[in-house]
Order: sequence, then structure tokens, then C-alpha cells
Amino acid sequence: MDAAATDPPRPRILVIGCGNLLRGDDGAGPECVRRLRRRGLPPEVGCTDGGTGGLDVAFQMRGVPEVILVDACSSGSEPGSLFEVAGEEVADLAPPGGFHSHAFRWDHALAWARSVLREGFPAKVTAFLVEGARYDVGTGLSPSVDRAVDRLVDILFTRIGTSTAEVDA
Repeated sequence: MDAAATDPPRPRILVIGCGNLLRGDDGAGPECVRRLRRRGLPPEVGCTDGGTGGLDVAFQMRGVPEVILVDACSSGSEPGSLFEVAGEEVADLAPPGGFHSHAFRWDHALAWARSVLREGFPAKVTAFLVEGARYDVGTGLSPSVDRAVDRLVDILFTRIGTSTAEVDA
């Protein structure tokens, strides 16, 4: 039997939330995924909590035309600031010292995935970054990041062309 026939269908767009829910604002990506799911997504849009597993994130992108990554960042900007970064700006940047599992971020996953997936790499990749305020273990999102995640969910729903009707979660 053909392997492609047994693979589950790939979404048209895949939203991947990266980060750690147990480390304050680092949970912005996974929390964004939760809120997107709560609103309800059309079948052609996939949504996954990529957590901190960069290698797994890379393989989830295989064969998906468009990928949207969401993660927290620490750039020194105002907490809750949103940034949109085109994937091609970072997809060819290998980390200094090469790839290793203890410091494998979403941008490293993109560079690695481009080299491994080749023709299966998404045609379009966009990263949305939320400036965090605190990354303490055991804390939830700070108020500014919580509001930014709500804004980002609205932006993503507009971008993927779905309604914003809440569903039971």
C-alpha cells in the first residue's frame, strides 16, 4: 500500500504554539493554540501545541502549505508587543555551534526542517512573537501578554478566514 494513502490528510494551514505553559509568559504559544481551538477551527486548519519540542514541530510541518508559529520572545520591547516575522528571514539560520536538543528553538526547527523536508517544507511560514514580561516557573501569563494573546487570536482568525463564534471547550 502507498504510504501517502495511509498518511492522515494534511491541513491547508497549521498553527503551532511553541513554549512552556509552566514558565509564565513562555506559555503564550500553547495558550494561543488553546484559545484558537476554543473558538473552533475549520477542518482545513490544524492547530497544535508544539511545546518545547523543536524536532517534533519540524515533522508536523511536512507537506503543509502554510505554517504559522506562535512563541514568546524577549527582545526588550514593551511586554505584550506583537511581532510578525516571515519564515524565510530565519529558516536558513543555523544556531551557532550546530543543532542540539537542549537549545532547539522554533527558528532552529525551521532551518533544520528546510534541510530535511526539502520539497515537503511549507511554501509559507510566518512566526508571530509575543514580547513576554516574566518567565518564572509556575506563573501564568502576565496581564499584558494575556491581552496580546487575545489580540493575536483575533488576527489569526482574520488571516485564516474563519468566524469567531465561541464553541464549548
